[in-house]
Amino acid sequence: MTMPVAEASPGKVLVTGATGYVGGRLWRRLEERGGELRCMARDPEVLTARVRPETEVVYGDVLDPPSLGKALEGVRTAYYLVHSMGSSDAFEEVDREGARNFAQAAAKAGVERIIYLGGLGDSSGSLSPHLRSRQEVGEVLKSTGVGVIELRASIVIGAGSLSFEMIRALVDRLPVMVTPKWVEVRAQPIGVEDLLEYLEEALTLPLTESRVFQIGGPDQVSYGDLMKEYGKARNLRRLMIRIPVLTPYLSSLWLGLVTPLYARVGRKLVQSIVHPTVVADNSALEAFRVRPITTREAIRRAIRESDRDAAKTRWSDAVSAAGEPYVPSTNSFGKRLQDQRTAQVAASTARAFLPIRKIGGDTGWYAYNWLWYLRGFLDLLVGGVGTRRGRRHPVELEVGDALDFWRVEAIEPNRRLLLRAEMRLPGRAWLEFRVDPHEDGSVIRQTASFDPAGWMGTAYWYAVFPLHGLVFSQMISNIAEAGMSETKTSLSHQSA
Repeated sequence: MTMPVAEASPGKVLVTGATGYVGGRLWRRLEERGGELRCMARDPEVLTARVRPETEVVYGDVLDPPSLGKALEGVRTAYYLVHSMGSSDAFEEVDREGARNFAQAAAKAGVERIIYLGGLGDSSGSLSPHLRSRQEVGEVLKSTGVGVIELRASIVIGAGSLSFEMIRALVDRLPVMVTPKWVEVRAQPIGVEDLLEYLEEALTLPLTESRVFQIGGPDQVSYGDLMKEYGKARNLRRLMIRIPVLTPYLSSLWLGLVTPLYARVGRKLVQSIVHPTVVADNSALEAFRVRPITTREAIRRAIRESDRDAAKTRWSDAVSAAGEPYVPSTNSFGKRLQDQRTAQVAASTARAFLPIRKIGGDTGWYAYNWLWYLRGFLDLLVGGVGTRRGRRHPVELEVGDALDFWRVEAIEPNRRLLLRAEMRLPGRAWLEFRVDPHEDGSVIRQTASFDPAGWMGTAYWYAVFPLHGLVFSQMISNIAEAGMSETKTSLSHQSA
């Protein structure tokens, strides 16, 4: 089907997947470019406080067709950056359904162009379910006649990207690594900034029919090569011992113990890695002005950004990174159960709240960290996210940030932090910290809340309740002590 060449102006632009790793960087870049911009998210509150006032944020879910009509209204160009890396094993049908819904809604709304980020891989041979699904989504998006520019990429290297964070964790933590066969499979990585340039230039690329472009950097390397290159950049010498057999499942558990990846994501990644993902068609270099940097330079840029604790986005902060919420066998939740504790401190609310802002990640949880790590390991074994996700920044927190096996649901500066559990539980759980002013300083309130799912949820709560008494009492005591220390340190600096 022949379509008219798009005008130079992309018109109103919609970014889906705006809370994801690539989408979160793309909308910032498009804000700098100027023009009408709309971001779509399943949880708009995650974005509202981050975007500029002129950027529109709307609710939308590709699995909720009625929501797409409003999201696409008046849109001329739409980015489709939706995928299901963290979802359950039924992700292929979910991907198809989401793409079909979006394509139909886009055609109905008069969208002229969809820009889709897919995955490299030889479609004539065998592909992993994940790579096969990524390419199938591109075909589904074209099915309603809207022009589609599909960019197929391999490994994305950038601070906070899934592959880079895996490589960094392995090389930083393991002097000796036992490596399976997939570590030597060839790929063609691309730096995240180059990927964003391709996505941005695709807005105004002349288009008469849907096109697929394979994009990558100038180097064909393996994950083993990437780990060696990272080691060189860090001046780290690492020994890699190859073994012939290590299944994707065992590899995913191994990665979950050492890196921020968890079993569901690790298994899909490993299944994709076992297939070469290299550029076989260089037409992108003819159609686009982008000239990608080398793998070495991409790794060094990612290291510099990571060392500044300045990663604009992390793959694990994507709302979808946790996959579909765990739904217990019953949706009938019983009466909310709570464990609430308070502590009074002779400190301002800002000083008392500072230790709360630092919680999780390298700081830990202020009490019995080994128990938190054990709970994360058990969560990993049953398909949960574990605790290796850490946190985006040592002090800063924003709504939507991943925090070990929690998600920041609400934050009020120097007043309140609400965390929602993303571990696998027989119910729904939250952990809230609240700091209120008091005539002698501040009062810290720490509340663990649980909505049990059926009798199993209730039994779970009371089974772990003795540990709550141990951990939560020590936690609030140590947080209060840390708040006092912040006050003393501040006073000593002032007197000096």
